[in-house]
Amino acid sequence: MLDYLKSAGRFTLRHWPTTIFVGGTLLLAMTTNILERFFVYYPMKEIFADPSRFGLQFEDVRTVTEDGVKVHGWFVPKPGARFTFLVFHGNAGNISHRLGWIQMLHELDANVMIIDYRGYGLSEGKPFEKGLYLDALAAYGWWARERTADQSRLILVGESLGGAVAIDLASRVQVDGIVLQSTFTTAWDMAKTIMPVGLLQPLTRVRFDSAAKIRAIRCPKLFIHGNRDEIVPIRLGRRLYELSPPPKEFYEVDGAGHNDLIPAAGSEYSKRLRTFLSGIGQLPPSR
Repeated sequence: MLDYLKSAGRFTLRHWPTTIFVGGTLLLAMTTNILERFFVYYPMKEIFADPSRFGLQFEDVRTVTEDGVKVHGWFVPKPGARFTFLVFHGNAGNISHRLGWIQMLHELDANVMIIDYRGYGLSEGKPFEKGLYLDALAAYGWWARERTADQSRLILVGESLGGAVAIDLASRVQVDGIVLQSTFTTAWDMAKTIMPVGLLQPLTRVRFDSAAKIRAIRCPKLFIHGNRDEIVPIRLGRRLYELSPPPKEFYEVDGAGHNDLIPAAGSEYSKRLRTFLSGIGQLPPSR
């Protein structure tokens, strides 16, 4: 046994770069959730403001996921609204960083519901892919229990990573429409845009496989993407659009990057959304 340990020690010293690489790889493989949280999610816990800053009445949404995590969000009602936007934001910040967006959507004569994923804002837990899907399902469940009596039609809105969350939810429940803003096909396609760091993506086991899920979603879809998006290349948004069945529309925002899409689009943003809602209003409800 002693001879074996000495031999192993000599091998380690002789081949220390390989030993470190193998050991590091094994360590990373055993901590995939840590890797996922490091590379994918950038949550902020502090809620620095709420919809009242814009003079909007709102209700705190508190619901519990299937795995027992308490999720927080806001419901901003619009009297007589024919539509409800259920919003899933991107991978950074929290819902308080989307107040201007909430106001803009609310001005389309729609209710607005937005949640923070687990680990974001006032929501408990730590984020991971399946957990985000459970958070979305819990939000849908709250709306189905509390708000369906108002007969509004449900439109999912997904921004960037939130697009993958919205697509997963639409693959599980019936919705009347889905708006996908600056989103992508798969986590692997995204990882390839940030090589060589992207080589670690397989170790995280993150999929966010919207390319596969979008094929079965038959409700009306509006894809919005800036043609100067420096984080999610527009080619990934277009590819997702191509893979989706009709009815669908692609709105390319000229000169827009990832984080300035709405200011770059200006009033055209609201106009496109109004036209999209008008088309849905002529279809029979999904439920």
